[in-house]
Amino acid sequence: MLKFPRDLYSDVRVEDVAETTLVLEDGELKQCTESRRRGAFVRVYDGKRWYNSATTEPDRLQQELDTLAAMAEPNPAIGDDPVVHRFEVNRDCVLCWQAGDLRAVPVEQKLALLRSYQPLLERSGLAATRARYLDVHVDKTFRSSLGADIRQDYQHCGIALGYTVTGANAPFTNGRQRYASDFTGLKGCQEGLRAAIAEDVNYAMHAVPVEPGEYTCVLSPTVAGVFAHESFGHKSESDFMLGSETMRREWELGKQVGWEGLSILDSGVPNGSGYCPYDDEGTRARDTYLVKNGVLTGRLHSAATAAALDEAVTGNARAISFEFEPIVRMTSTWIAGGTDTFESLLRGAEGGLYIPDFFHGSGMSTFTIAPARAYRIRGGKPAEPVLVSVISGNVMQTLHQIDGATAETELHSLFTGGCGKMEQWPLRVAFGGPYLRVRGLKVQ
Repeated sequence: MLKFPRDLYSDVRVEDVAETTLVLEDGELKQCTESRRRGAFVRVYDGKRWYNSATTEPDRLQQELDTLAAMAEPNPAIGDDPVVHRFEVNRDCVLCWQAGDLRAVPVEQKLALLRSYQPLLERSGLAATRARYLDVHVDKTFRSSLGADIRQDYQHCGIALGYTVTGANAPFTNGRQRYASDFTGLKGCQEGLRAAIAEDVNYAMHAVPVEPGEYTCVLSPTVAGVFAHESFGHKSESDFMLGSETMRREWELGKQVGWEGLSILDSGVPNGSGYCPYDDEGTRARDTYLVKNGVLTGRLHSAATAAALDEAVTGNARAISFEFEPIVRMTSTWIAGGTDTFESLLRGAEGGLYIPDFFHGSGMSTFTIAPARAYRIRGGKPAEPVLVSVISGNVMQTLHQIDGATAETELHSLFTGGCGKMEQWPLRVAFGGPYLRVRGLKVQ
């Protein structure tokens, strides 16, 4: 039983992490790794500064706490501190993956599953093939001097197939993947992946360079989601605003920032790679509207940023592992659905581009997205494939250039890569939205 120091705020986060990585390169097993690690992050706060420590010896937590407390200045009024005042005192146990625990699946079964997907890569037109199986299971506990006591778990697994298309008009390297929260969710996906790979081959063989210019673009839910994440989500992470009066004025709550049909949310509630029922400060997940009907209505917070801006916590203090302190990060970020259909969006974008997926994205004031594939829109349908290096735009202008969204929405989960911020990468997040129509995007 931990004894928290008096007249200070302190918390302890303990993580038990199990991971599996399997890699086939051109059908040959190149990696078969199972790892297990356990560690903790300890924090002490005296109202003036934080004292942090990461350890791989969780049995020595009391010593870590006592060492940090000895550096701090006792503060009998610590409970009145505006940061401490915002910490929630939740007591909960949220264990979703005790049944179907990935740790209970033998590595031989995982390798057999991966090998069952290898034949998809053994077709003409593909070279430098790579098949990967990855999984992770995290069991996390959080306790604080205020009385918070939370246990939660998370897991995901996935199959990723990568390849280079030979004989293409231009070098084309791409990949397809399937995400699942348990092992059975990865079985029986061969036909869908076979069709997706064939689509890539056809695209690579026939795509021609696009003429640079400004286009009306229809974005798939996945691309709309990465647009929301890169163009708006990062700017909603409130630590970027601390010390910047310019950003506070630009991002003043209540300001009209986009199309009146645009709403953007962030939440750790939905199941997927952004699932986070409690953040790493013990704050319960909730839906946070960043934009509602085109109006800026919220931003993402830790307890410290919420105190600095005199706002409420949102459940977005997250760290990539027990080795790092929690900072303000997204969870699942998506654009809410509208009233259009995919067909009506295409009809209103004649001569424009349909962007179904992406390689990567980035952005703050200006965003860029590198599409994996793109198609001209002809007769209200995706038509000939075109090679597009990047689509880009000014965030504040582009939000006003959106003029349509489908009622249908999708949330996209990742099991490879993730979001990067400062030295913390990759953080698991999810993103998504409806099919979205945006006018005047710069295309190269």
